[in-house]
This record gives sequence, structure tokens and C-alpha cells, in this order.
Amino acid sequence: MFTPQGPTLRELTVQALSSTERGYDLLAPKFDLTPFRTPDPVLDAVADALGPLGPFRAGLDICCGTGAGVDVLREVCVERVTGVDFSAGMLATARSAVLPKDGAGAGGSLGPAVDFVRADARALPFRASFDLAVSFGAFGHFLPSERPGLFTRVREVLRPGGTFAFPVPAPPRVGSRLYWTLWGFDAAMRARNAVWRPPFVMYYRTFRLTEVVDELTRTGFEVDLVALDGLGRLPDGAPRCRMVVARRP
Repeated sequence: MFTPQGPTLRELTVQALSSTERGYDLLAPKFDLTPFRTPDPVLDAVADALGPLGPFRAGLDICCGTGAGVDVLREVCVERVTGVDFSAGMLATARSAVLPKDGAGAGGSLGPAVDFVRADARALPFRASFDLAVSFGAFGHFLPSERPGLFTRVREVLRPGGTFAFPVPAPPRVGSRLYWTLWGFDAAMRARNAVWRPPFVMYYRTFRLTEVVDELTRTGFEVDLVALDGLGRLPDGAPRCRMVVARRP
């Protein structure tokens, strides 16, 4: 799962026993060498699906981590791209990785201006100034009870007509290796948080598509699902991954 240059078992253990924020500060320099980073094929598929919906003026990557999603926004936004995360370590890595590319951050003919802001996604410090918001692989860091508030805040930072988009993979087949891996991870995390403080919030099996669509709708979004066909289909014909497209009316 990990390259030789990735984090050691000791480093992962220290991270897991830290708070969520501190854990990502520690992991940031090697995060892109772990399987936790959103794979490039998923990022590319989302960029391809967003292309026909744009172009967008300003884009926001929520829980941007080391900046992989910021690169997606740079492909579909023409004026400004902002990455927001609560981990100072992840933001430092994102700045060093993203800003030097092709003069990013300068705007003009070299692409949209890029900036990074440290903030909690549950309290985004922006007005309604974005046309597109995305997020990749971060929703497991929010308890189900926190999602309605998160979605409400995202809606508030979008301009009328703005879009909130993110990929959701199909759940693993019950009884499969991946199913038991995710089940075991969540069980271990719940046990850890029951006996150790501060908590580290990360659960893989709490983000169910039907529940998320209902929550977005109740928040005031109009929701569509787009099959990311470039990622293939399951034996029953269902897409392996969908993109949720939630629009602020």
C-alpha cells in the first residue's frame, strides 16, 4: 500500500494517536506517497465531467489537503482558485507543490490566480463569491450529524447558480476484501476514539450516497448524479463512481 519513501509504521502510529489536525500536519510531507491521496484517474474523471458545465469564474477546494483538487479547479476556472484546509502542514505542502506550476498564482494568460486559506470547513470564512466548490476524499472527517451544517455553509459561499461537486465511489461488494478492510478500519477508529483523546475523526462507511443526496436537498440544493464512465462499470452495469452535482438555485 505504501512506497518505500512513504510514512513508516511508527509515523502512522504517531499520526493516528494525534488529533485530526495534528495528525495531518505530521503526515503532510509524505501524504502524496500514501493510498489516502485521491487517485489521479478520479481527479481526471471529475475534471472531464466538470468541463462541459463550465467554465467557472472562481473555484473553491474544500479540505484541499496537498492541493490535488486545486489542479482540477485550475482546469475549469478562469479567474481564481482557492484551497482551504485546517491543517497548516497540508497547506504548506500544497503551496510548495501547486504554486510553482506554470506560474500558477499569477493569473492572466497563465491561468487563474491561486491562493490558500487556513480555516475549518464547517466555518468557511467567505461570502457568496464562488461559482464552483469541490471536495475530494474528506467527508469521512465529518460526523453524520455535522454534514447538514457543512452543506449549509458550502451553499452560503456559492453564488446563486453555483455548483458543489464531488465524486462518490460505489460501495464495495458485501463480503469483499475491501468491504472488510473498511469495516475493520472504522471499527478500529471507533475503539481508538472511545479510549483515547484527542479524537481522530475518519470513517469510511458513514458517507452513504442516498443519505447525502437527501441532506443536500434539504439544505436547498438541486442535486443530479453524473456517472464517471471513464472509471468503468461494475458487473451489474452500475458506475464504479458517480459525481454528485449539487446546484444552488
